[in-house]
Amino acid sequence: MLRSLQSLLTCILTVTCVQVSFAAKPDGDWPTFRGPARTAVSPDQNLLTSWPESGPKLLWETDGLGRGYSSLAIADGRIYTMGDTIPGERNDDEFLFCFDQQTGEQLWKLRTGPAWTNGKESWQSSRSTPTVDKDRVYVLTAHGKLICATVEGRKVWNKDLKKEFNGKKADSWGYSESVLIDGDTLVVTPGGTKNTMVALNKMNGRVIWTTVRDGDRGAGHASTLITNIGGTKVYVTTTGSGAMGVRAEDGKLLWSYEIDKTTAVIPTPIVRDDLVFFTAGYNRGGALLKQVPGKEGEVTVEEIYPITPHLANKHGGVILVGDSLYGDSDDKGIPFCADLMTGEIRWKARGSGRNSASMAAADGHIYIRYTDGTMTLAKASPEKFEEVGSFEVPGSGSRPSWSHPVITGGKLYLREGNKLLSYDLRD
Repeated sequence: MLRSLQSLLTCILTVTCVQVSFAAKPDGDWPTFRGPARTAVSPDQNLLTSWPESGPKLLWETDGLGRGYSSLAIADGRIYTMGDTIPGERNDDEFLFCFDQQTGEQLWKLRTGPAWTNGKESWQSSRSTPTVDKDRVYVLTAHGKLICATVEGRKVWNKDLKKEFNGKKADSWGYSESVLIDGDTLVVTPGGTKNTMVALNKMNGRVIWTTVRDGDRGAGHASTLITNIGGTKVYVTTTGSGAMGVRAEDGKLLWSYEIDKTTAVIPTPIVRDDLVFFTAGYNRGGALLKQVPGKEGEVTVEEIYPITPHLANKHGGVILVGDSLYGDSDDKGIPFCADLMTGEIRWKARGSGRNSASMAAADGHIYIRYTDGTMTLAKASPEKFEEVGSFEVPGSGSRPSWSHPVITGGKLYLREGNKLLSYDLRD
């Protein structure tokens, strides 16, 4: 009898612990720009297949973020982003913010330095998305200051990409890369001919290796990706000079695919196995490369198709769903679908929004956020463009809606200038 009671009690405690553990588990993580694999494609399923006229259910909204085009990093129930010119602050400095994922409550903010005020007012403010790794969060300011902080908001170390690495931008719009954390290594791209890419110890910022790309015009805006080719780990990114591959072990430049000078090279590339698709706007275009393993850890590239103008994308980014590429036509607000392997356009169409569009994908749909503040849901189909929902994001209109959308844990998260919003996408 006693043994039976003990067994019953053990079962009750086990079920209770499981239920508590499940209830306490935070929604899915999205710890850096474009998500864990930097694809902007969420694994979420069973999401709404259409939206009511007012859009999906708004769960909460919060404000106090100031100006900013930074997207969101989400990890362990917390949301991180950047903003400047904060209402109520005495100056226009920039801050790293942390919010509760479930409620939108601001947990803390950390001053990162002066605001970015170069160029037209609508071009100013924060642009880099934080990267979260365990108990650390890493941010890169537009001025090139790399900061490591704890997830509780305490600064640990910092580096100045311009002063310490002779970093150079290929354009005049400041840095916006989200750093890569690979094991114990942090990878960032100062740009230029002195230290085009550098690897640092993520815990203390000490230099592990540096990469020199001869004639490099300067850093672009892309974030670095990891590929593995014939047993060799390769870091892939773009600068103002085009795409390049760097050996992760020692920083050796393995390959470089040069492009003609253009105003800016912004989108993060797409990698699938040995393939690299990259694109640039301002009528430049997109190209598809194949990485080829060689002897003793060497890797080269072959061109599958060259820079193709109709695949140009300015800053909204391109996503890969199945074998189809989806993106905005430069910054015209005209989404396109193209075949990855051929670059052939399947369709181009005008949706509800206008001007440049950023994209994400989940559960067979593409999520399109237009500069004018329109958020749209469309089927991810190579056959035709079919919009199945659209709404205007609250607070939009005063400045461009350039912050990329995030889909994780059954929710859509949007940064709209001074506001942060969470929507329920569950069906």
